[in-house]
Amino acid sequence: MGVSANTLLAAAVRRLDAAGVPEPAIDARRLLAHALAVDPGRLTLALAGAVPPDAAGSFETLVERRASRVPLSHLTGRRMFWGRDFAVSAAVLDPRPETEVMIDAALQGSFSDVLDLGTGSGCILVTLLADRPTARGVGVDISRAALAVAVENARRHGVADRAVFACSDWFSAVGGTYDLIVANPPYIAAEEMAGLSPEVRDHEPRLALTDDSDGLSSYRTILRQARPYIRPGGRLMLEIGAGQGEAVTAIARGEGFADLRILPDLDGKDRVVVLEWQHSGR
Repeated sequence: MGVSANTLLAAAVRRLDAAGVPEPAIDARRLLAHALAVDPGRLTLALAGAVPPDAAGSFETLVERRASRVPLSHLTGRRMFWGRDFAVSAAVLDPRPETEVMIDAALQGSFSDVLDLGTGSGCILVTLLADRPTARGVGVDISRAALAVAVENARRHGVADRAVFACSDWFSAVGGTYDLIVANPPYIAAEEMAGLSPEVRDHEPRLALTDDSDGLSSYRTILRQARPYIRPGGRLMLEIGAGQGEAVTAIARGEGFADLRILPDLDGKDRVVVLEWQHSGR
């Protein structure tokens, strides 16, 4: 006989709460479901019973690591985004709900060829291709470890035959033109890094979080180089940090983009800059 699931869960909640984990009850339930290899939505059915010793040991280890502020997604290896389950690891940023603003805006227009700059987990490109079955796409990233995660997610969601992934420093290894280019660049300024939660600051890839400068250098590079790759009438969508709307649109105007708008997230904060390129030629 193992220990009662309810007993283990209650102890885990107390431990996570004492460690300052923001949502200890939710995280404890998800970790127990993972240890028991059951769907989190069906965990309640298992709470009345005993937990086998091997699962209990696994759960205790997971709780200990979560208490040290290892992200929940790194412990379970998965994160939900746009209603789909994505593989994640320490090599990529966790897909975030705010990024769904970009997905929603992209799907409101037409596109057949997508370029995803700094693809990371591939969540943006894979989602767009899964929701637009006739489209094809390219995802590039400077991190080969991140590209391996993106390839896995493309396979997981059935779009691997329409997605190509390549190692590239922004446009350095990119060819062709696209009617949609998307990017979620590192936009956290170096001076802001210390204020991030331990889960983000200590466990997500620094290269994907910050440019170690003012948080705008990636936008300068992308906007300076993007025009030859955008088809006439095509769109460029950039996720931005809260409060960066004015600065990023000023950079865009300086590079010749006149048709632009800023989309807010659910909290009303600047989140995505959408630019259209009407000029033809390179």
